[in-house]
Amino acid sequence: MRVVITGATGFIGSNLARVFLEQGAHVYALVRPDSLHLDALPVHERLHTVACDLAHVLECVPEVGHADGFFHMAWGGVNREEIDSPEVQARNVAGSLDCVEAAGRLGCRVFMDAGSRVEYGAVDGIMEEEAPCRPINEYGKAKWEFYQKAAPLCSRLGLHYYHLRFFSVYGCGDHPWSIISTLVRDLRQDKKVSLSACRHMWNFMYIEDAVQAVYELYRQAVNEEPGLKKDNLRSPISAIVNIASQDTRPLRSFVEEIHEIVGFKGTLEYGTFVQAKEGALSIRPDITRLKRLTGGRWQERYTFRQGIEETIEKEEA
Repeated sequence: MRVVITGATGFIGSNLARVFLEQGAHVYALVRPDSLHLDALPVHERLHTVACDLAHVLECVPEVGHADGFFHMAWGGVNREEIDSPEVQARNVAGSLDCVEAAGRLGCRVFMDAGSRVEYGAVDGIMEEEAPCRPINEYGKAKWEFYQKAAPLCSRLGLHYYHLRFFSVYGCGDHPWSIISTLVRDLRQDKKVSLSACRHMWNFMYIEDAVQAVYELYRQAVNEEPGLKKDNLRSPISAIVNIASQDTRPLRSFVEEIHEIVGFKGTLEYGTFVQAKEGALSIRPDITRLKRLTGGRWQERYTFRQGIEETIEKEEA
């Protein structure tokens, strides 16, 4: 088993690489030539680093040779300064489409990429994969644009394609500015944490459950024979899949649970945080498709409390 991962120095990508290495795969991690985060990569004899940024991803093909799966987890401009930049996000779309082309040239059977919950925009109710998408920021618009272009391209190249819509994945190594990282760090230091009113609905998923879900989706897809179209031609799988937990509740409930876990240290200051332009949007993901596609092989192993406790243990180690 040989897989290619972009964004392998990132939070989800590095953990995904670890899972595949544990399963005996050769992992080819495409990393920026000037990357300062190589220490985030797992240390393993079957991990192969390939210096290649998103703008030159097709250059990885001769070095990798061939692969079974391609996991595109890289995406630039996810900070507040660039998340609404049309130019930055347009470069992301172009480079991501090159990843699909690279997967085809490598002889991959499966292509997966990291979509996002923000593709949905403001949805009143349960977020099913077939719900209309009305993204608000440029990041969400670009993710949605990429999916619309990648799906027919994957079909033409004969690639099984899963567009993975990650919701809120957390754990040790997440962005330091995420709400979970901020709460776990600052409350333990007895600091004040500025928050929104936290009345909207939310969903958190522990990183171990998230990457295991992706692995099980890959196992299902790589062994899948293309289905028959009406004209008896083989048609590869193409689907959007929500990657989220079964635990959806008011954000304040999660916040209060963390406060309890850390021994009620620090102070929660509700209503003092300035929201991003999309405001406090509720998320209510439906994961029926994820469960169906993995055929019962994937099960959540961590409650929210267990995930937070393990995150703290790893950060204190």
